[in-house]
Amino acid sequence: MSQFISSRAANPVDWQRHFMSLAEAIEAQRQGAETTLSSFAGEQSDFIRFNAGKVRQTGSVSQGKLTLRLIDGARQAYSTLTVCGDLRQDIDDVGAALATLREGLRDAADDPHLLFDTSKWERSTQRSGKLPDPDGLLRSVAQLAEGLDFVGFYAGGTIVRGFASTSGSRGWYEVDNFNFSWSLYDPSGRAIKTTYAGDDWNDAVFARKVEQAATRLTVLARTPRALAPGKYRAYLAPDALSELLGTASWRGFSAQTQASSRSALYKLHVGEVVVDPRVSISEDLSLGITPGFNEDGYLRENVSLIEAGRSVERLTNARSAREYGLTPNGALTDEAPAALAMQGGDLLEEDVLAKLGTGLYIGNLWYVNFSDRMNCRLTGMTRFATFWVENGEIVAPLEAMRFDDSLYRLLGSELEQIGAQAELLLSDSTWGERATGGMQLPGILVRSFELTL
Repeated sequence: MSQFISSRAANPVDWQRHFMSLAEAIEAQRQGAETTLSSFAGEQSDFIRFNAGKVRQTGSVSQGKLTLRLIDGARQAYSTLTVCGDLRQDIDDVGAALATLREGLRDAADDPHLLFDTSKWERSTQRSGKLPDPDGLLRSVAQLAEGLDFVGFYAGGTIVRGFASTSGSRGWYEVDNFNFSWSLYDPSGRAIKTTYAGDDWNDAVFARKVEQAATRLTVLARTPRALAPGKYRAYLAPDALSELLGTASWRGFSAQTQASSRSALYKLHVGEVVVDPRVSISEDLSLGITPGFNEDGYLRENVSLIEAGRSVERLTNARSAREYGLTPNGALTDEAPAALAMQGGDLLEEDVLAKLGTGLYIGNLWYVNFSDRMNCRLTGMTRFATFWVENGEIVAPLEAMRFDDSLYRLLGSELEQIGAQAELLLSDSTWGERATGGMQLPGILVRSFELTL
């Protein structure tokens, strides 16, 4: 994929106007009963990488990508091309892509699971945010990280997504946001990892997060506590819970994997397992962190996935709907949640250590994967920001240990309290482009969490 990189993005492209002009040109070139579905992804972003509290890499990216689907009867073909921002050139490239797709359809077989929305609709989300000035951010980090081994990555700017179809549907999503994750390292090699994400940057909040992490560095310098394998009382911070739910929900709430009995949450869906009635989880489009439409032209909906501890609905895209006789609800191709939200509880943040008493404070988890998919049993490592707590006080870091436990247990019989404040965790993926979506999760206090070695 081509892209334009400089110290700052100059003369940014008006991607909305550009895409809508391309959509009109595409529709003007269709022939006969052809249908076209056009999806657009673009951004104007700043990226800064820090190491030892100093800038190691900085730059800006302005890029746009168009995916064009040509449908004729039950046959379809698609092509993805980078747009340069010059309308005349991009229209020529689109015309060439359409000609290639049209030629390919001549020998294409019918797609038995082809389904797309044919209604006409318009949906637009445009939200300007308060982002840090890159030069000001460099100065802030230099000041706050003085004397600290600060390693981090900042990505922020404008993300856009668009959709257009020959039925007249038009969708546009344009938001400003940022995602900054960093670690403070102790000479021992242990670290405190922190994340700050959102669309309303606040220098005071950033400074407080750095300072809070720095105060815990003194704890990292203490002799780490080595624990024997066993079950321990634990508090899982939102970041740690996101690793567990992120693994389980990837295809776990999918209509396709449920229909084929391959979902990691299958036993929950069929009612063989229930979790604590205080647990409610949904795909919440009202968070505004992902577009309200998908690549098949369907408007996306809020979907209740778990309500009062019981499975409710599944994420269903058009292909699964066609194959299994279901109704699509706007799910993405992979049928994974893009705006997963868990309802908070009554555990105040300032009371976490006191309520935990003696046990594990787990800030985040690493390398999470299934050890027993059909029982939703997960394994991984505690690694950074896991502490041993005694009588409500953090007393020592924990040696990295492997855990192996069932999400059914953690959200069921072992769940004691749910955090009152849910934290917004935006996706930090920048593979090819900055991703939309994320999670809004509280922390959870559990009676036991199983460490294995």
